[in-house]
Amino acid sequence: MHAFRSHTCGELRTDHIGQTVRLSGWCHRIRDHGGVLFIDLRDHYGLTQCVVDPDSAAFKLAETFRSEWVVRLDGEVRHRPEGTDNEDMATGRVELYVREAEVLGQAAELPMPVFGEQDYPEETRLKYRFLDLRRERIHNNILLRGKVIDAMRLQMKAAGFNEFQTPILTASSPEGARDFLVPSRIHPGKFYALPQAPQQYKQLLMMAGFDRYFQIAPCFRDEDPRADRLPGEFYQLDVEMSFVTQDDIFATMEPVIRSIFEQFGGGKPVTPSPWRRIPYAEAMRKYGSDKPDLRNPIVMQDVSEHFRGSGFKIFARLLESEKNQVWAIPASGGGQRTFADRMNSWAQGEGQPGLGYILFFDRAKDETSLQADKNASGIGGRGPLANNIGPERVEAIRAQLGLKAGDAAFFVAGDPDKFARFAGMARTKVGEDLNLVDRDRFELAWVVDFPMFEYNEDDKKIDFGHNPFSMPQGGLEALQTLDPLTIKAFQYDISCNGFEIASGGIRNHKPEAMVKAFEIAGYGEETVVERFGGMYRAFHYGAPPHGGMAAGVDRIIMLLAGEQNLREVALFPMNQRAEDILMGAPAPATPKQLRELHLRVNAPEK
Repeated sequence: MHAFRSHTCGELRTDHIGQTVRLSGWCHRIRDHGGVLFIDLRDHYGLTQCVVDPDSAAFKLAETFRSEWVVRLDGEVRHRPEGTDNEDMATGRVELYVREAEVLGQAAELPMPVFGEQDYPEETRLKYRFLDLRRERIHNNILLRGKVIDAMRLQMKAAGFNEFQTPILTASSPEGARDFLVPSRIHPGKFYALPQAPQQYKQLLMMAGFDRYFQIAPCFRDEDPRADRLPGEFYQLDVEMSFVTQDDIFATMEPVIRSIFEQFGGGKPVTPSPWRRIPYAEAMRKYGSDKPDLRNPIVMQDVSEHFRGSGFKIFARLLESEKNQVWAIPASGGGQRTFADRMNSWAQGEGQPGLGYILFFDRAKDETSLQADKNASGIGGRGPLANNIGPERVEAIRAQLGLKAGDAAFFVAGDPDKFARFAGMARTKVGEDLNLVDRDRFELAWVVDFPMFEYNEDDKKIDFGHNPFSMPQGGLEALQTLDPLTIKAFQYDISCNGFEIASGGIRNHKPEAMVKAFEIAGYGEETVVERFGGMYRAFHYGAPPHGGMAAGVDRIIMLLAGEQNLREVALFPMNQRAEDILMGAPAPATPKQLRELHLRVNAPEK
């Protein structure tokens, strides 16, 4: 018999009854039932209930077992006693009667239990991540991750793509975040950068004639951590194709992404093809987000005309400026004063002055209202806004929004460019608090027509809006003749349940158009040559039209696993301060290391 196991802890079934077997694993749970020990033995493959009674030669040793000890158990497979089968376990109809045992590895007192799903502080979980990964939910998340990546590879190869690995040590590139820099020992004072994405390399592969590329690519960005972004590094399904239009990329990649959600989504409905294509401007106006959660049925509407020249002077004065608008957030079932007060308090907690609202009621039935009248009919509105604008405007707003008695409308006013994202947060808050969101499906859509450029208020200059390598709609002529802030790009995202899970674009493959685009963003031709020399040169030697995208592997798996934080689907993530507290990184370099790299540390004063 093998030194450690003849079977795994998830393998035994009724057809093994009567066999002598050997199992090795961790003591998941130990129960003492009147002198008889029940040990749930766990390994990577599952659990087996093992029984040790005082007649067993292993009983004395088994009494010393503690949680998470690693042990070897030999014994006979038998049917569980009648009425004790556990249909929730693959091995739930059998048990191992233990005749011999050996301790393979003792465990110290645990800083956190493996059995159960208790919530423990992040610092404890990450410091003892090897224990955290033993927990069933996290263990299954990591197995799901491997299966999803395998499926992605199969799908991409079936679609005619080749997998290539691009360099990790590369040059710094303005991808929209800070680079991680790596000092060169051989070239004193010079640095490599870890790639924020394989953007330039995958485009160069198209110049080299490879046509269809993909990679499960590690990416590195020195960004502040948040729940939907891992600090430091993340993985993406990176894709590039030659001789394609935007429609070609959609037709190729939509089935790949959809199939992943269908295969691993636990049976939840997935948006059928073709997915909606929502222009960026429409997404911001209707949903207040460029990654809208379309499971939320709320669609915001412009109701400015109903407040223009009205008795509600705050909005009326704002609307004297052409750029200002009033948006309404319809709230089906939200017509209670207590809910309106909660929303108002939430808005103030977000740094806003508050949220205007109108609560709609049935005039004949609402006995709490001064306006109630058994002989009256129709729907009225209450609240400061309703009192100031009058019943005709209230009714016009209600009719436009399609609301009924018991509903509410909340209002945000000012410059939409400044309040749209807050309005989107309010839409999300209303939808979640009123349970309007259908959480048991995956709703996917393409968000298209992103602005090529945006105005940077801090630096008082025009910046790239999304990806500097994208083709502007209208090409070089648009760059030469149009207001840069009106130019749209062939850029697109995939939105799923309120998360951006992929981003891409058709590339600007003409050198003169590339130079002009960078000039608008404040970079001269010499900067383009210096920082993107390889790609710039390649564009002069027969560049095919090409485009691609990158899908966030971690974020997709988070959605499939039903988690709210990316750390739940990553093996060894950093904490919120971008520290690896398990391995002790980042850490000071030794004086010898600094000398070899010709570096001197100039740390800020504490």
